[in-house]
Amino acid sequence: MIAIVYPQFYGVGGIARYLDSFLSNLPSDHPPIYLITGDEHRESRSYAGVKIIHISFSSSRFNLVTWGLKARKLLIKMHAEGTIQWVNLHFPPLIPGLFLPRQIPVVLTAHTTYLGMSGRFYETRHFKSQWSNASLAIKSWMERRIFALTRKVITLTEQGKQEVLAYGFKGSVSVIPNGADVELFTPDATIEKDIDVLFCGRIEFRKGSRPMVEVCRQLIAKKPDIRIAIVGYGDDDVWVNNVLASYSKNVLLTGKVPFSEMMGYYNHSRVYVSTSYYEGLPGTCLEAMAMELPAVVWEFLFYRGLVIEGVTGVLAAPNNFSEMTDKILHLLANPDLASAMGKKGRALLESEYSWEKLARNVLGVFSKEEQK
Repeated sequence: MIAIVYPQFYGVGGIARYLDSFLSNLPSDHPPIYLITGDEHRESRSYAGVKIIHISFSSSRFNLVTWGLKARKLLIKMHAEGTIQWVNLHFPPLIPGLFLPRQIPVVLTAHTTYLGMSGRFYETRHFKSQWSNASLAIKSWMERRIFALTRKVITLTEQGKQEVLAYGFKGSVSVIPNGADVELFTPDATIEKDIDVLFCGRIEFRKGSRPMVEVCRQLIAKKPDIRIAIVGYGDDDVWVNNVLASYSKNVLLTGKVPFSEMMGYYNHSRVYVSTSYYEGLPGTCLEAMAMELPAVVWEFLFYRGLVIEGVTGVLAAPNNFSEMTDKILHLLANPDLASAMGKKGRALLESEYSWEKLARNVLGVFSKEEQK
């Protein structure tokens, strides 16, 4: 009997999509699950054996506090009545986690940490943090307090686990990745591939917006007829749009695109590329691989086991733009190799990143034997 606590279930972010995929793929014998969420952008959804409980919410720090307090009161009542045995919190955001009741065992799903999002996990700082030192100190304190209330942690990658351990957490940490819906993300071989390189995701510093522009420049210089699509938006999209405006013959900048339209961009593309410096586990990379696209990314720990050099894609040393550019061009010049990598990537997702399998792994963390 599990209460999942996350205020923004109806949003478009990665955690909202993660939870929807998890709940959609629960095994028939799963324990009763209660999703405690906000009502912002509410829409009609239902999942077998899952009760959705809404607490009024609007996106603001103040509302996160009031929402967190109301959720705490409800959780205490449900636990006293024997309705729930576990609380499953997902962060960020952090504020609701500060009000978790100590008497209820907590499993925290840490999709990211501010140690990673600030660029401080690696010795080499690849991007400047958007937060001041004072702000990061507060966020770190909040994370440590939530860890102190937590029995177990689930992370999406080995890097996520190392970030949690860096906070001094002494409990159990399980690495269970995000997944992709391979039934939904199925390539259509009849569609002409008229996009050579696809970038997609948030356009911001930690997602590698600036190196993305440099890779585009070098690709165009070496292959003047290359066709590149950049799908997404974010804090740095004005700068990216301004710098790439002179390359409009080569680069399509779509801005924000509905999730329903992403399938088309994957189907039309030959190679997926990401210059991101930090991810929980990149959903766009999972989706692209499900669509049989080879992946070209920086060699970071959060890609371990997913982007395998020479098998499902290729890796380049962070900020080695010429290496990344050459590897992209090599795949474009060798379509049979790119196709073979794409097929191996989809096979990997079907065997190791299927939500049917992952949902059972997540539920295993809540087993009664481990509760004590």
